[in-house]
Amino acid sequence: MILVLRTKSKAFNLMETKKKVGIWIRVSTEDQAKGESPEHHEKRASYYAKAKEWEVIKVYNLRGVSGKSVMDHPETKRMLADVQNKRITGLIFSKLARLTRNLKELLDFSEIFQEHNASMISLGESIDTSTPAGRLFYAMIAAMAQWEREEIAGRVAASVPIRAKLGKPLGGAAPFGYRWLTNGDGKATKLAIDEHEAPIRKFIFELFSKHKRKKTVAGMLTKKGYRTRNGSKFSDTTIDRLLTDPIAKGTRRVNYTKSLGVNKKWEIKPESDWVYNDVPPIVSDDLWNACNTIIDEQRKKNKRKPRGAKRLFAGLVYCHCGTKMYVSSYIPKGLSPNYKCEKCKNKIALDDLEEIYYVELQTFLINGGHIEEYLKKADSLVYDKAELLSSHTNEKEKLEKEMDRLVKLHSEGELPTKGFNKHYNPLFEQAEQIELQIPEIQAEIDFLKIEYLSGDQVLKEAHTIYDRWPKLELHEKQLITEDLTEKITIGSDEIQFEFNYTPVPRSSNKTLTKEQHNNMDALPFCKITLNTLKSPPRSLLYPIELNTLGDHIRKRRLELGLLQRDVAKIMGVCEDTITGWETGRSNPSKRLIGSIIKFLNYNPFD
Repeated sequence: MILVLRTKSKAFNLMETKKKVGIWIRVSTEDQAKGESPEHHEKRASYYAKAKEWEVIKVYNLRGVSGKSVMDHPETKRMLADVQNKRITGLIFSKLARLTRNLKELLDFSEIFQEHNASMISLGESIDTSTPAGRLFYAMIAAMAQWEREEIAGRVAASVPIRAKLGKPLGGAAPFGYRWLTNGDGKATKLAIDEHEAPIRKFIFELFSKHKRKKTVAGMLTKKGYRTRNGSKFSDTTIDRLLTDPIAKGTRRVNYTKSLGVNKKWEIKPESDWVYNDVPPIVSDDLWNACNTIIDEQRKKNKRKPRGAKRLFAGLVYCHCGTKMYVSSYIPKGLSPNYKCEKCKNKIALDDLEEIYYVELQTFLINGGHIEEYLKKADSLVYDKAELLSSHTNEKEKLEKEMDRLVKLHSEGELPTKGFNKHYNPLFEQAEQIELQIPEIQAEIDFLKIEYLSGDQVLKEAHTIYDRWPKLELHEKQLITEDLTEKITIGSDEIQFEFNYTPVPRSSNKTLTKEQHNNMDALPFCKITLNTLKSPPRSLLYPIELNTLGDHIRKRRLELGLLQRDVAKIMGVCEDTITGWETGRSNPSKRLIGSIIKFLNYNPFD
């Protein structure tokens, strides 16, 4: 194992433009009396932006404004307009309470910022919503907002199924071929056949039963001059919807969709929530069923195999010759996908690579002590900066007391002007220098805390990642590998894993400036390279001792050249269950013993 420390991430991009941010200043009169001047807060935020190499575009000053409600303030409206128009992509403020003390407004702010992909940076709470730890804040805020919305929506939604079962209108336009009958007040009461549209809808069924092609039907309707209700030409998608909706045969589905509230998207509710009402039919049951049978058969015939999801380790695997390795889009039935080098034909099975990665991940996260060492260094660094800030603050207070004493002596005539200037001016100059340094040190602490906490959010789970790995979904494994892995090099006989944790995400794509280097060089970096055999270790293949049923199953599976998912299918269980048996985290239930003995072709209890 080679320990490699570096100070620069691979993904920094010289061409990346600076992040444009605003600074939010709201300091009450009471806080100003305590020495918290707006200027001090602005300097602190400016130094933090400088350390992050962000460009401060605007300062929004709400000096003396109450925090009870700020949403209608002109400065707030200006700031939100800048967020919505992408003039700024982040807002820095000293504390959440400085943004607003109104919980509803905080929820509104967070939704607006998240909707426009903008960051909220609270220095006091060490929150930066562009980081993993900061996104947790968005998640908590979103949960609170969702609860509030669901309380309101729940009361409204509760009446929908009842109205649907009673056959009352739920709003919206009548389906094509129908119209709403209204009462004396102009309110819709029930559906009736539309004399102009119903013949067209019936004609659609007749054409489709004859030609069996939705696009053909749409074209024929267009040629004959038929149009939809809004004057558009019929499309094959519209034809499909009109054919498959059972309302045409007199059965109206209601309460079967749910709005997601985002760009008017919706999803299908569980069938148990659906409600059916009888309406006048446009076509017979036989004609509707005949057309939908054709559609069902066409869908089965034309159903394409979906493209595979992005492979685990995609973009990280390289051949020892330097060529990036890929998984072929064509995988013969029954074979495991391979990462292959097109240049020298070097390859490795994806399943084997994952098993080896699983073992090396444990070395990096748990056994090697690298993460613990990183956290100790990061914690020590933040502590040292805090001590320095405390020292400067105390020194400033001493200087101010001495300056006050000299002023008092001078005002009482006990110290001549010449002597006063001689003693006072050096103290004043020193106090000014310290005054300038204090917000800069505070900004450094803010920077270190936020970057440290962002990493801590990921690394706190180091001991659980290893245990959870076999049960994680593909996209969850991808997030972990992309966060913790810089490169995997496949050699002829061995594999090299370059694990990496750096405080600035490698996906940030930005160049480190002198100001950032001053902070970043001090931050600990955790980067190691592990070399291991290309073939899975013997401990991963044939167990030395067959102590558990999982050991027997694994040995038999490897002898037969099967994957865990193959065995899962044979046993009638999920793949995670087989993984649990083979790794010793769980044991088979008694009802499966017969199937296991049949699979092994021998009785392991004899």
